[in-house]
Order: sequence, then structure tokens, then C-alpha cells
Amino acid sequence: MLDVTSQLERMMPTGLSGTVVRTVGTTISVAGLPAPVGAVVEIERAPGESLEGEVIGFKDHMTLLSPFCEPAGVRHGNRVRLRRTARWLRVGEAMLGRVFDAAGQAVDGKPQPVLPHRAAFHAAPPHPCSRPRIDTALSTGVRAIDGLLTCGKGQRMGIFSGSGVGKSVLLGMMSRYTAADVIVTALIGERGREVNDFIERDLGPEGLAKSAVVVAGSDQPALVRVQAAATATAIAEFFRDQGKDVLLLMDSLTRFALAQREIGLAAGEPPTTRGFTPSVFAALPRLVERAGRSPRGSITAFYTVLVEADDPNEPISDTVRGLLDGHTWLSRRLAAQGHYPAIDVLESLSRLMPEVADDEHRAAAVALRELLAVYRDHEDLISIGAYRRGSNPRVDIATDLLDDIRGFLRQPVDQPATLEAAREGLLRIYRKTQQPNKQPN
Repeated sequence: MLDVTSQLERMMPTGLSGTVVRTVGTTISVAGLPAPVGAVVEIERAPGESLEGEVIGFKDHMTLLSPFCEPAGVRHGNRVRLRRTARWLRVGEAMLGRVFDAAGQAVDGKPQPVLPHRAAFHAAPPHPCSRPRIDTALSTGVRAIDGLLTCGKGQRMGIFSGSGVGKSVLLGMMSRYTAADVIVTALIGERGREVNDFIERDLGPEGLAKSAVVVAGSDQPALVRVQAAATATAIAEFFRDQGKDVLLLMDSLTRFALAQREIGLAAGEPPTTRGFTPSVFAALPRLVERAGRSPRGSITAFYTVLVEADDPNEPISDTVRGLLDGHTWLSRRLAAQGHYPAIDVLESLSRLMPEVADDEHRAAAVALRELLAVYRDHEDLISIGAYRRGSNPRVDIATDLLDDIRGFLRQPVDQPATLEAAREGLLRIYRKTQQPNKQPN
């Protein structure tokens, strides 16, 4: 939170101004405006009309701006004034149950809420030495995650998949059934039709009641899509500082990266791996490090990553996997079989599960993973009838318990789950694996 003196200093007009020299695409070049990167400016288009933008860089003695909306009507010689050198956001308890744009303005057709507090758009993450250890599990309401990929309060997880495999439905289930106090959801670069679908169908009244939703559509400028991620994170930080356990859901981190690439290229950055600019790989850790546990509360974050061509090693997926505390892989093959949520547990991992799950829970999870791996290795032989029962006791057990395992991993959208129920269900299957060992060979 900014103190009052700092707020006044940032809001004071500085008198700096310049003029528009040229536009290239959505980038505006301004002469005579020595404003810092990140400053907010106002561009006069016609008497009584103006638009806001942000300083994104400098080139050839010009200041480069990216507007918050389409720059229609901007012409050579338009006056540009500095508004403020840093951005802040109004926040408060009244944000729950509401939908906001990237600037923090309510866009759900209801009156603007009264928000008495302010938070920085780009706050520094908690210092590494001040972060408490993550030692308490958080129920997400998804049985496969709670049982086999148990997450802790303050953990950061990625949900990796191609398009159309069920990411939004999975996020909706978490929003409705999680044990977190507050949910903050960021929909970045979504198609306009899908926003209401997510709010009304996937989130529902129950999930929306304790949620704040931030929306930046695919038709909005890249700068707005990038700022939506910062806005959602700032809202989550406010509730964390109130002592709450916050669940931050961001769909998707890939579209954030694509928008950052667009800004970087417009500012003259050189493209590197698959056209992504260096600023993309600098922005990703700055964003995700803001989530986590602090001495006051926690932000448990799930970031969806849209995997290009279902390639888990494409640049954004590979980078994000190294920044997070685990990953959940959604399989197109499982989705095609009607297996939802389509979580491939053998390709997924929670790095903090050993810290937040007890010994019996971990042993049961390892045993179930082993059975799934054994069955997958012999699936072709079993399907064509070439496997002879008795050849491998572990394969026999996996085959006998396959229906139980699949029943555990599948979960209807309207069926809530808890961490305790997931643990008990996992232990029931684990105990069945021990019974054949008592029988004579």
C-alpha cells in the first residue's frame, strides 16, 4: 500500500508535455516529453476528447507510447501531457462479487463500488527471507489435484494444455469448491463470448460471491492485456495483506506473454526465441513472484499456459515450468475419451506435496501413480489380448483397480470435493492394492 505522502507526490501534475510526431501501428512517438517508462500520459485528439497511454520506451530522441485504447483520431502535432509517473489501483472489500476491467473499473453494469484503499500496480514481491515456509495444504475442490497433486497455501502451479481441453471448466470448479477465503480471476485475451460463459456457467453465483474477476478481451490493446494481469495480482495482494488465503486464477499466462511480446516489438526490442522479446522472459518472473505466502496471508496461484501445438517444450511452457512450484498437464487424449478433468497425473507434479501431505497420503499417491504407469506400459498388450494374467502381479492389480482409479480421477463439474474426501478415497484404493499381496502365489 502507498502512504499518503507518496500518493500525493505521484498524483501532482509535473507540467511536462510534448507533441505527437508519428504513429506506427498502435505505437505513438512523441517529441519533447522526457517522461519515465511506465508513466501515464494523456493525448489530446480533439477539443474535449483525449485518450490515455503509457510510456513504453525511447527511440531516436522520441518517447514511445502505447495507448489504452485504439488511437483513432490521433494526428501529427497533438499535445501530450504527463498525468502521473506511477500507477495505482483502488481496492477494497466491495470488489467481491464484481467484474472489473484492467484499470480497475467495474464493467458489470452495476454502480461503481466504494473502494477506500489504494494499491500499487507493480508492487515488489515479498522478500525471499520474509516468506514463511509453505506447510499447510489448500483444498482446490478438484479431487485429482487434492489427492495426487496436493497444493500448499502460497504455492504457484501451472495448468498446461492445448486449446479446448477444459482449462476454463477446471478453473470454474476450483472457484466454486475451493477452501480459499477469496478468489481473484483474471481472464486475459479471452473471446468476448467466453467471458459471460465463464462467469455464469463455470463460476456461477456461488463462485462469484467470493470472487473478483478482471477481464481484458482479445480485441483490446496489448498494454491493456498486460495490465489486467498486474491488476488481478494487485487485488490478490490487497486481500492477502488483510490476512486472507487467496486463490489467484489467471487464464492465460501465454496471452500475457504474447501481449508483452507485441509491446516489446513495437518498442524496438530484438526478437529472440520464436519471436519472443527479452522483456517477455523478464516480465514473467516479476509477475509470478508476487504470488506466494507472506507473514500476513497467502496467494495460491494457478496460471494456465496455452501450449502451442501441444508441445510441452515450447519457449513459454519451458520458461514457466521453471518458475512455478509444480505443473498440471491436461491431456487431449483423456479429453477425447470423455475423461474430465483431463488431468494426466503421470505428466503432472506438485513440488510441495511432500511438505503438506502426511506419510500415508504420499504413500497412497505413489502407489496409484505406479499402477497407472504400469498399466500404461502394458496397455497395448492388454487391449489386443496378448497379455497373460499372472505374468506380472502389478499389472494384474492395476487392471483389477483400473475402474476404481478412473472413478477417483474423474469428477463431474457439479460434484464438489474436499481435501479430506480426496485423501480418504485415495487411501481406499491404496488398501485394495495391499490385499493381493497377502494371498499365496
